[in-house]
Amino acid sequence: MKAVTWHGKRDVRVDEVPDPAIKEPTDAIIRVTTTAICGSDLHLYEVLGPFIGEGDILGHEPMGIVEEVGAEVTHIKPGDRVVIPFNISCGHCYMCDRELYAQCETTQVREYDTGAALFGYTKLYGEVPGGQAEYLRVPQAQFGPIKVPDGPPDERFVYLSDVLPTSWQAVEWAEVPDGGSVTVFGLGPIGQMSARIARHRGYRVIGVDIVPERLEMARRHGIEVIDGNETDDVPEAVRSMTGGRGTDSVIDAVGMEAHGYTVGKFAQTVTGMLPDKAAAAMMTRAGLDRLAALQDAIETVRRGGTISISGVYGGMTDPMPMLQMFDKGIALRMGQAHVKRWIGDLMPLLTGDGDPLGVGDLATHRLPLEQAPHGYEIFQKKEDGAIKVLLKP
Repeated sequence: MKAVTWHGKRDVRVDEVPDPAIKEPTDAIIRVTTTAICGSDLHLYEVLGPFIGEGDILGHEPMGIVEEVGAEVTHIKPGDRVVIPFNISCGHCYMCDRELYAQCETTQVREYDTGAALFGYTKLYGEVPGGQAEYLRVPQAQFGPIKVPDGPPDERFVYLSDVLPTSWQAVEWAEVPDGGSVTVFGLGPIGQMSARIARHRGYRVIGVDIVPERLEMARRHGIEVIDGNETDDVPEAVRSMTGGRGTDSVIDAVGMEAHGYTVGKFAQTVTGMLPDKAAAAMMTRAGLDRLAALQDAIETVRRGGTISISGVYGGMTDPMPMLQMFDKGIALRMGQAHVKRWIGDLMPLLTGDGDPLGVGDLATHRLPLEQAPHGYEIFQKKEDGAIKVLLKP
């Protein structure tokens, strides 16, 4: 089969690789019909190379048709249409019983002291072959796959793999009070959907970005926006819009590669120049994130407010303004999305009348799998208006 594979920094290719096969009675094989490039994939493209092997298959946002199931998989069958959550969880361990599926104890990667295994995402998360491929082996398929109805196009449902649950959790974790306000830093796919979900739930939403196409997309969905190119003090701009107080909550949907943080950029550049072993050691012991968005989030949130972090960070000793955070009484919530926890909330919004979250207005590019390298390049460089790239095997 064809699959998107990693070969080095900014070097992804479409290779011929062996077809996947059932290995465990809890496995399933799906034929992928749509898969997507995630902002987290760009961390592999740019920063996290020390933890990924050449030839590893990328991708963690797939959906498709069930081809084969193991003996212990009973809730899906060949021919079913399914979305595959990006995290691999068993559904019955201590953590899964508490709906903390991203911390599943059955699939935790204890070698690196990390949470549940993820599709297509480095040794840190199990090095499980990913979903940017024609076929995908799905471990823990007795629990993970989400059945969706036939008929509507894939774009109606594919975002259940990551974007929608991550965004829903970002809003939940933000703990916006009834009728309250939230600032969303970063209007990529997660930021766009977080903003739309927050507005759907009746909150005032202010979105912040520097990319014109992202700002325009947010405006189309009724989001107030701040163009970071037009102000050198975003927190002050938010305060000026909120009576000098700041918003009740903030969502950081940017993460480790924010613009405007020189120390983190330098650390990431140096890390990229080191041999893999030395780079891995630096990443697990040093502060190497670009923290501009998080620093602005801390300044922007009102006193006693909550910051919800959905953007991925990778440093171990990043400097934090603890005095300011303590003085303001800020609460922090963060982490990988517990995908299946939120499906019951999201599915009615996708299967009911209309399109209340605007899922039909997120993908900007739909490419055949063979053009994945081009998709990665334009997404990483923010060229050609790329906000969300879907791949069609």
